[in-house]
Amino acid sequence: MIPRYTRAEMARIWSDENRFRTWLTVEVAATETLAEAGLVPKDAAKAIRERADFRVERIHEIEAEVRHDVIAFTTAVAEIVGPHARWFHYGLTSNDVVDTAQALLIQQASSVIAQDLQHLADVLERRAWEFKDTPMIGRTHGIHAEPITFGFKIANWYSEMQRNIARFVAAAEDMRVGKFSGAVGIFAHLTPELEEKICARLGLKAAAVSSQVIQRDRHAQYLATLAVIASTLDKIATEIRHLQRTEVREAEEYFSEKQKGSSAMPHKRNPVTCEQISGLARVVRSNAQAGFENVALWHERDISHSSVERVILPDSTTLIDYMLSKTSNLMDTMFVYPDRMRANLESTRGLIFSGQLLLDLVEHGVSREEAYRLVQGHAMRAWKEGLDFRQLVLADKAITGRLPRKQIEQAFDLQRQLKNVDKIFARVFGGAKRSGEPKTTSKRAQKRK
Repeated sequence: MIPRYTRAEMARIWSDENRFRTWLTVEVAATETLAEAGLVPKDAAKAIRERADFRVERIHEIEAEVRHDVIAFTTAVAEIVGPHARWFHYGLTSNDVVDTAQALLIQQASSVIAQDLQHLADVLERRAWEFKDTPMIGRTHGIHAEPITFGFKIANWYSEMQRNIARFVAAAEDMRVGKFSGAVGIFAHLTPELEEKICARLGLKAAAVSSQVIQRDRHAQYLATLAVIASTLDKIATEIRHLQRTEVREAEEYFSEKQKGSSAMPHKRNPVTCEQISGLARVVRSNAQAGFENVALWHERDISHSSVERVILPDSTTLIDYMLSKTSNLMDTMFVYPDRMRANLESTRGLIFSGQLLLDLVEHGVSREEAYRLVQGHAMRAWKEGLDFRQLVLADKAITGRLPRKQIEQAFDLQRQLKNVDKIFARVFGGAKRSGEPKTTSKRAQKRK
């Protein structure tokens, strides 16, 4: 079953309420750790833990005056905590809180994306097995090349998604770091040991070294990984768009009975979801470029990256969540037309077997140059005049005199071309054998049958 698109969850994660709530989590963890170390009175830490709270509206009111979001936040919390608030934010600089909290926010967003990635992989796996033995023409440069199966094409996408999952796990883990090293990263007020304890309390690792901020190569890698994922989704969507072209018509994104494709042309069935995915991939890739620009900051820190990250991190994670959900639904409900695939495969009347015929001639003692000349001559004539390539070959004594008729017939055997599909699937999916039918079939998929 396709999960409901989780935009609401991403919106919650990147909301002001959750952002400030995460800041508060970081502040309380720091205060309690410092209290355990004897740097903050325990009664103050207890009061902060029990009373610390805020109203988003009040934070915005204060920020409008002081022009500093963290000061506005600490002031709003202090108003609620009371006298013990003098120990709130003790020994910290703004980015000790902001960068560490951002790591937690990205961890929350990454959890959603990880589920999305796995769900798409599951859908791709199911549909790959469903069409494992469905023959179609493989195309290079947009031109008919040699036979493949539709399941083989989807297996390629599945394998790429496995690499995306591995890359994403690594990038998300690399973002799971916090810092409490102070205004320039030198631990003028706290110690590395305290930093490690606070981070551990939050489920984070301590950055080995930082300036006032966690170094932005981590963020650049994370955003670049999202861009690679977006590019894979763009690749899938672009392929389906090509397969949906009227002249090809081998696959098609789902089109409901009440859906309309054009205000002027009632016959249109446009690949709008595919086009949306391809378009949004451009945004995610451009955000990655902004992430690269954020790596170079002045000295121990400036804030040129800050305004950028307020846009690109929420936007990129939200877009990837949306695009993964869309692509899963696209693949799950996609119409597939095996008969059209077979008709297109056979439309060039045997030309697609020219490579096998070439090899068979070579194996029977014909030089590669002469074999190529013989085969290409008939192929070009068949193409230009719309003739049957196999019949032209069988009528040529220069070929039949060197290659037995049975061998010529085998050169045009489709199953000979596809003989290794099972082995490819065993490599991609770990050797599991499955029936050609999908494990589960959506209502829409049942309807298209």
